[in-house]
Amino acid sequence: MAPRETSGSIDAAASAWVAREDRAPLSTDDEAALNLWLQEDSRHAGALLRARAIALRSESARALGASYDPADFGGAQRRAEPSRRRLLAWGGGMAASVAAVTATCVALQAPKAHATDLGEVRLVPLADGSTVMLNTATRVTVKYDDTHRRVRLVEGEADFTVVVDRRRPFVVEAGERRLVVPAGGGFRVRKLHDAPIDVLVHQGRVEVSPKGEGGQPVLLETNTHVSLTGGRTSPSAPQPVPPSVVLRELAWRDGKIAFEGETLAQAAAAFARYSDVRIVIADPALAREPVTGLFAANDPVGFGRAVASLFGVSAVERDGAVIVGRGAASV
Repeated sequence: MAPRETSGSIDAAASAWVAREDRAPLSTDDEAALNLWLQEDSRHAGALLRARAIALRSESARALGASYDPADFGGAQRRAEPSRRRLLAWGGGMAASVAAVTATCVALQAPKAHATDLGEVRLVPLADGSTVMLNTATRVTVKYDDTHRRVRLVEGEADFTVVVDRRRPFVVEAGERRLVVPAGGGFRVRKLHDAPIDVLVHQGRVEVSPKGEGGQPVLLETNTHVSLTGGRTSPSAPQPVPPSVVLRELAWRDGKIAFEGETLAQAAAAFARYSDVRIVIADPALAREPVTGLFAANDPVGFGRAVASLFGVSAVERDGAVIVGRGAASV
């Protein structure tokens, strides 16, 4: 009988897989080897998730591009520390909790519904060792049976890490769309109000098709993205995305918002997903200015002050909003 792997050797192997993912998209043979490794031991999925989280934290600033200077946005972090710890309470204990859950969760019955409040991010272990990370104001329902693993994204944004189960495909339903994971993988799905459903695959393959009969499925490979309009028509062709964009898109898993040239108006709208405190850009010309940086998602006041300092304008807190612009105090 082969000796049981140690936790250290498993973590080392998981780190090696993450390093290979970072260098380039995995080949078909590499993905098959990774899925085989995930099936060999129930601890492997948790180790891989931990390694990916560590990689995201250590590389998120680099993903913002060469023009990013953290000193330009230092004010955004001053007030963020206490709330960031609360927002990311899962972060410090994730290594221990995932390892414990993946070893025992096969025997557990997952709740039927999971949800997060405004500004909350939460990691949810599923009954088979897969996980779903819920972004702010997100709700999913989960139903496992002998033939399928089904999750419905009711509203919000969720990132899935799926372990292989040859008997039961993993299916995510979002609006009129159906996403099927033929093997293991990782992907993010966003469903916000009337906006198109947005899918980003960062590991493995995902088949996207309309629910029910009709329409041809589209296969999304690693590091590809597709925006799905309503109705039952087939989705448009997926678009490749570089690893740096993937990191920025997933920065919310670490309690951050990453911008790379978005306008201040777009940045204000992004912050509105995480807090009741609204950012009001009082000057229309200022609202069109681009912004680049990495910010605490639940610190709109800190962001407003950093922007005001950078552009030489004022930032005033009033009536549950931070108003940014020239002469903001009189608005």
